[in-house]
Amino acid sequence: MKKNYVLIDYENVQPDAVDALVADHFHVLVFVGANQTKVTYEVASSLQKLGERAQYIKISGNGNNALDFHIAYYIGRLAEAEPDAYFHIVSKDTGFDPLIQHLKSKKIFSGRVKSIADLPIVKVAASKSLPDRVSAVIANLAQRKAANPRTIKTLSSTINALFQKALSQQEVDGIIAELTRKGVVTVNQTKVSYSLPNTP
Repeated sequence: MKKNYVLIDYENVQPDAVDALVADHFHVLVFVGANQTKVTYEVASSLQKLGERAQYIKISGNGNNALDFHIAYYIGRLAEAEPDAYFHIVSKDTGFDPLIQHLKSKKIFSGRVKSIADLPIVKVAASKSLPDRVSAVIANLAQRKAANPRTIKTLSSTINALFQKALSQQEVDGIIAELTRKGVVTVNQTKVSYSLPNTP
């Protein structure tokens, strides 16, 4: 699975649900304001479990958008080194939205959410009902466009990875059966073709 960088604006959001980021594909950067002296025990304890995949970045100096510029700088550096990664900013600050729009125009996967629980990949992992899971898979496949799996085996692996390997093979097969019933997926022996909704 692709790396997911989660950049947390700790001046703006004191996140909950950090434990949802324990999977290996998450890398977390917590940006702490120059005048902030504490993080909560819950955040510190959860981040400690991530080991080298988590770090705090204490920003230099003060100013209206000092922390925002730090986040923009780190996304730029990381996107240059890993253009295929996903970048998630966790902040209530809508000032990040023009940056997100620009990143998307450069084909860099990015988004802003108000909380960790709102991250699409976390929502997918939390999906329990078959309709929710099927909707999450359709949305993921629609975003991939030409890069969709071409065999049943790779489609199964893709679905399994999307749900952080928490599903049984029977549950994965059930999702594929429902995709086929809906006409989203057509199976011809071991080969798969798609009829997916258009995404902007």
